Amino acid sequence: MEERIIAPEELVGEEKIDLSLRPKSLAEFIGQSVIKENLGIFLEAARRRGEPCEHVLFYGPPGLGKTTLAHVIANEMEANVKVTSGPALERVGDLAAILTNLEEGDVLFIDEIHRMNRNIEEVLYPAMEDFALDLVIGKGPSARTLRLDLKRFTLIGATTRLSLLSGPLRDRFGSIFHLDFYGPDEMAAIVERSANLLNINLNQPTAASVATRSRRTPRIANRLLRRVRDFAEVRNNGLFDELAVAGALKALNIDDRGLDETDRRALTLLIEKFNGGPVGLSTLAAAMAEETDTLEDVLEPFLLQEGLLARTPRGRVATKTAYEHLGYPVPESLQTLF
Repeated sequence: MEERIIAPEELVGEEKIDLSLRPKSLAEFIGQSVIKENLGIFLEAARRRGEPCEHVLFYGPPGLGKTTLAHVIANEMEANVKVTSGPALERVGDLAAILTNLEEGDVLFIDEIHRMNRNIEEVLYPAMEDFALDLVIGKGPSARTLRLDLKRFTLIGATTRLSLLSGPLRDRFGSIFHLDFYGPDEMAAIVERSANLLNINLNQPTAASVATRSRRTPRIANRLLRRVRDFAEVRNNGLFDELAVAGALKALNIDDRGLDETDRRALTLLIEKFNGGPVGLSTLAAAMAEETDTLEDVLEPFLLQEGLLARTPRGRVATKTAYEHLGYPVPESLQTLF
């Protein structure tokens, strides 16, 4: 059973659909084969010992399955899961209340754990290591420390910025896993699985077409699949074919490599205004009127993976592939580079 501490109200609409598409077990989870193998051993060992599994940290770009894997772990361990996020924990008392209400074997999932307040983070240290909560009662000379025993639980953290996590907190996780972008075959399999769950009749070429435009990210694939369904029902007489895919993606301004309008604008500005770079991240963000975190966390990982952008000591540079994709003549200096 899941309890959403940050959003206890009943899920509706898109959120409920997203939840229904999530795999419930490691066997159902597609991709991330190395992580799945290690988790399988890790969880089976905990089950044989009859104890909760060790604390786990997942990191990587958004949309790759960190939250899904947290729920998979809870399901595999037949445990209840409580969900919160770093920004939602504003006071030490918030975390203390959650920890003291955990039952034996429960899973506590903290999303965006890198955004947790440092004072709150320190409460987690004894909780993770000794399953105890240290509270300070009173103030001044009469203040005293009270230690409360906690029931053994599993903390699962998720972050897109591992470097922002403090060393002491990071070191207290028993396992740390990095989620990477998915391959074409894995993405096609994910699209086909989601289509079956949504009762969408897709053939393999159509599924592959959606997959190639999904930025190698399952969350985006599921979102595009729902938009294709909408377009097919309204504009294509309910037929889920290449025409529906092309029409839906054209309406969303997504090209055949999965780049959206913001991606193309970033590369176009880099080429037209900065002669292809190098240019600093903050300068590029200012030219786009975007936050640097948006560029670094959302846009850059995919553009780097696709070879459309390069990081150099002097700044960001548009690659030969970026020029060719956007239809610009490739400068002579890039003819033999990237």
